[in-house]
Amino acid sequence: MHPRPFSILLGLLALAISGVYSTALTYKLGANEKTCFFTFVGRQNAKVAFYFAVQSGGSFDVDYEVYGPNDRKIMEGQKERQGDFVFTAQTPGEYRFCFGNEMSTFADKMVDFEIAVEDEATSALLPQKAGSSPEQTSVLEDVIFKISGQLSTISRMQKYFRTRENRNFSTVRSTEQRIFNFSLIEVLMMVGMAGLQVLVVRFFFQGARKGELTAIPIRLCYEEERTFC
Repeated sequence: MHPRPFSILLGLLALAISGVYSTALTYKLGANEKTCFFTFVGRQNAKVAFYFAVQSGGSFDVDYEVYGPNDRKIMEGQKERQGDFVFTAQTPGEYRFCFGNEMSTFADKMVDFEIAVEDEATSALLPQKAGSSPEQTSVLEDVIFKISGQLSTISRMQKYFRTRENRNFSTVRSTEQRIFNFSLIEVLMMVGMAGLQVLVVRFFFQGARKGELTAIPIRLCYEEERTFC
């Protein structure tokens, strides 16, 4: 590859990477807890991407709220399992992303989330080398940002499948626990029924023996009277 196009390609890659400021975290949200995370947007009309997914705990749902500067509410939701949003930051400043688990009294929840700030003003900073045409730079720019978008889509799909896998695994564990509990109850009921049958049979035999013992003296007296007669 020619050195100049190669340097342009490296510059575009650097801009594509540096133009997105992303934070991906996993947080354990306790019962009756509400917590917030903050990010700073330095320019107007920047794109802000917000993604979250509940990986485990309870019914896999949380409440969320997004606030802009001056405590202006941008979006909110209740009992959501996951969300993927992109909005335009109208005002530079600090943005707040809050999660709430106040509806749960005992279940902690594991939440994966990502906050990314995309800067669209990168085309003006593209490297210009001697002998490189604007058309060539534009083509490389389109290719790089297309690859960046596809990688972002793949990353989000991987997170989605990871969330589905965790939920399915939790369902399997819950089903196994229910089967075990049902089997244990069934065994206890069978043992109880067997013990009850033994007690009933013993009760009948004990009653029959008492009847035989009370009938023997009467027969003896009757035979003695007959002998004397």
